Order: sequence, then structure tokens, then C-alpha cells
Amino acid sequence: MIKKNLLHQFEEKLNPQKLKDSPIPATILGYGEISTIFQIGDDDSIAYKRMPLFANRAEAEKYSALFQEYCQELTVAGLHLPSQEVIIIEVPQRPVSLYIAQQQLPGARFGHKLIQMFDRNRIQDLFELIVMEIDKVWQFNKTSKPGLELALDGQLSNWVYLDNVGPSSLLYIDTSTPLLRKNGVEQLDPELLLQSAPSFLRWIIRSLFLDDVMNRYYDARSVYIDLAANLFKEQRSDLIPLALDCINEHRAVDIKPITSSEVQKYYKTDKLIWTLFLAFRRVDLWLTTKLFRQRYEFILPKQINR
Repeated sequence: MIKKNLLHQFEEKLNPQKLKDSPIPATILGYGEISTIFQIGDDDSIAYKRMPLFANRAEAEKYSALFQEYCQELTVAGLHLPSQEVIIIEVPQRPVSLYIAQQQLPGARFGHKLIQMFDRNRIQDLFELIVMEIDKVWQFNKTSKPGLELALDGQLSNWVYLDNVGPSSLLYIDTSTPLLRKNGVEQLDPELLLQSAPSFLRWIIRSLFLDDVMNRYYDARSVYIDLAANLFKEQRSDLIPLALDCINEHRAVDIKPITSSEVQKYYKTDKLIWTLFLAFRRVDLWLTTKLFRQRYEFILPKQINR
């Protein structure tokens, strides 16, 4: 059960740079590009994604409505999602924070953990399942475009495989970036994604990279390349040929087969971009807190999750 009063107290007392000093204890479970995921207190049934991105409540409510629509349409497409709820919290003199309270799932059952434990046959089965789930989005788009088009980030850590639990054995959990187009128009305000970017770099990110980052998730081939490239980060590059066999053989969409050299090139570029991005965010943290003596709302990972 979500204790909204406790969550409000947590946000009110939170110092993003001194989490251990929070009067309400919390454990960081992971990081997104625009969020931090917590377990608050000793309640291990819920994971809270914190997004301190909004200038006012109206913006947060607009995002919440889009999030709910995105989750609903993913379900219509045939994907299975964990139970989740949105909570909006306002603290005076701060950005409005939005929390997505999501069913906390066993850490050992995430895709990037399972490839370290499964034998090769089970890893192949897992890859095939993920490819078939991703394909559901492209099949949905075939019949719903141009009125409605969905996108998703298919990397391994966004999938949780549960044996014989619920209506599906595979859950998609990365719903906090609701990528949805109507009549070709992106419904997610791209400026939200810039709120976590260093202030002195937003203009160049806006002009050079933002469209590319958002558009790649609408392209089936790019999503599959990203999935395979994810194996470099997980130190299982030996599995890339297996992953590509599964993608090239089991995908339902008609795309040019993906090669290992493409995957390697993509990973090198992607890692460089996100390494630089995190380095500049650390500079922004220092400038904001040390030079300007202001509050910095985001919690930065020690290293990139790429």
C-alpha cells in the first residue's frame, strides 16, 4: 500500500546530495536518464521513480495523463506491465516532483541479471521472448499509424522474467518516458528530457541530439541494435551473435538484417555520448551547489549505466 503522506515527507526532507542524512531512510535501486528509483523505508514491495522535472502542477498532471495513456496503449498492444501509480508532490520553492510507484520486482529476475545466470539455451529463449514482445509494438503501429504510434526502449534491464507469475512471464517496466505520437506529432514534451541536462548545454543538446535520441525508439532496427549493444555494457559481448540470430530470425517486422559491426559501432558512439553527458552533469552539480549555492535536484550515478 502506498503511503502518500510518508512519500510527501520523504520528498520534503530529501537532500539529493546527502541521501543518507534523510530522516526517512531510502535505498537507491537504480537510475534512469531523468529519474532515480528508490525503495523507501523497509517496504520492499514498491519501487518509487522520482522525477523532479516540472515547473508547476499543471505540467505534472499533463505528464501523468500521457503516462497513463501510454501504459494503456502498451497493454492494448499486448505487453504486460507491473502495477503502478502516479503521485504528484509539491514542495514550496522547488520544482514539482512526480513519483511513479511501481510494483517492486525481484532484482535477480531482470534481463541483464539473468544472462549472467542462465545457460545458453535459456538465454536464447529469453532473447526470443524479448524480441517477440518488442515486435508487438511494431505490429500495433502497423494498424494504428498515423493516428497513434508507440515507441519503447528494449534494453535488457527493462524486462523482468517471472516463471509462471501472472498473465505473462515477461514484464516491461520502463514506462516513465511515455513515447507516443499522434498523427506524427510527439506527445511527450521534449523539454522535460532537458531538465536533467546541464543548463549550459541545453541549447546544443536541443539543437543537435534531442530529436535523434527520441526518434531512435520509434525505429525498429535502432531498438534491436540497442538491445544487442546492451550486451557490451553487461560484459557479455560473447552473446551478441546469439542475440543477432534471435533478432534476425524471429523479428516480425521487415528490416534489413543487423550485423555485429553495426552493433559495435553503435555502442561506441552511445557510450561516448552518455559518458560525456554524465561528466557535464557533474560539472553542473558543482557549479550549482558550490559556486551558486543552490539546490541541485538530481541524484547522479557514480558511473554511466550504458
